[in-house]
Amino acid sequence: MAAGHLSARPDGTGPHGTGHLRAEDIGAERVDHRFKGLPADAEGLTVGELAAQRRDLFTGGFTTPVLALSAEALEHNLAQLKTYAERHGLAFAPHGKTSMAPQLFDRQVAYGAWGITAAVPHQARVYRAFGIRRIFLANELVDAAALRWVAAELERDPDFRFLCYVDSVRGVELMDQALRGSARPVDVVIELGAGDGARTGARTEADCAAVADAVAAAGTLRLAGVAGYEGEVPDATPGAVRAWLRRLTALAVAFDTAGRFADDLGEIVVSAGGSAWFDTVAEVFAELPALSRPVLKLLRSGAYVSHDDGQYRDLTPFNRVPGEGALRPAFRLWAQVVSRPTAEQAFVNAGKRDAAYDLHLPEAQVVRSARDGSFRPADGIAVTRLSDQHAWLETAPGAELEVGDWVGMGLSHPCTSFDKWQLIPVVEADGTVSDFVRTFF
Repeated sequence: MAAGHLSARPDGTGPHGTGHLRAEDIGAERVDHRFKGLPADAEGLTVGELAAQRRDLFTGGFTTPVLALSAEALEHNLAQLKTYAERHGLAFAPHGKTSMAPQLFDRQVAYGAWGITAAVPHQARVYRAFGIRRIFLANELVDAAALRWVAAELERDPDFRFLCYVDSVRGVELMDQALRGSARPVDVVIELGAGDGARTGARTEADCAAVADAVAAAGTLRLAGVAGYEGEVPDATPGAVRAWLRRLTALAVAFDTAGRFADDLGEIVVSAGGSAWFDTVAEVFAELPALSRPVLKLLRSGAYVSHDDGQYRDLTPFNRVPGEGALRPAFRLWAQVVSRPTAEQAFVNAGKRDAAYDLHLPEAQVVRSARDGSFRPADGIAVTRLSDQHAWLETAPGAELEVGDWVGMGLSHPCTSFDKWQLIPVVEADGTVSDFVRTFF
């Protein structure tokens, strides 16, 4: 597989208009000192040229620490969410903050994604630089400079669709001030907060109605739907999440009945869905009655693309509905044993600079022998602590590990794994590096 294959669509098309970069253009970037773990003798090659060499991760000059993504797991996960969404009548706009990788955005769109979700203006600018046509910004956007940029993009590209949250009357006032004179109104969805003590969002239905009134009075905005994030429901249980989602769908029904959605709106957006409760989202969204216009039931899960060996392994809805399929962890961080000072302790050369550690420590999974290149399970080996550039390993009696061995570790929380690596090898099951994923954090 040549570099850029991750962005090639099954039908040979792409999401890009004229003037946009293509994810394939990443293959033309030069390999140099900016990119951790890559072979020193690849300096000066393009990413595409290095990928075309199909080097082996373990014998091809890669240095530790090095983060790898499983080619097979990525493809499986992309197909899995596509199948799930289609089965349940959902559209999906995966949260791009997880990877900030345009090649993966292209693959997500190729596998049926409606668009890509963003959290902040910088992310949206990256998406547009690579030609993403539909962006859902899951925040209230009140930065005047960013709003003017959005307005300019909407004017420049008639096919561009942008939506963002609103959750306050003051926010609407600020948006209206910044957008006066714009050629096209900005579509907004009212965010219903997930409860007292939760994150953002209007707390009550009365608050939501007041925000809707403010949107109606602003000539620069168009009310397109309602949305929220069920992952913030306090003390979340299936019952509590279900109850909040029913408040959200009831709000959509009430607003539609009251004629609050814009007259020229082709569809009503109802959106929720992180990576922990999308089964409950699918269940409640299926109960939504017919409205005056078609409903875009929009799921925004992002972590699925790589999954993990911690947070989402434990929380994935597929644990509750195993008959629907499963996701596969795609990350593996390889580090080398650089010290074995006692029989109970070892150190590898990867630490906080290389591994996600905000939720769980890495999980030692496999060892590659420095003597003969064989692989064995990391039995009796546990990561107990991270320093900046070291992982502390505790080794049980009889654990087989020596200086020079490579240790493959699973990671938790994709969102803080991708952001530590600018160029990530994509590795096939036999160790062949077939591509590289470029991130833009």
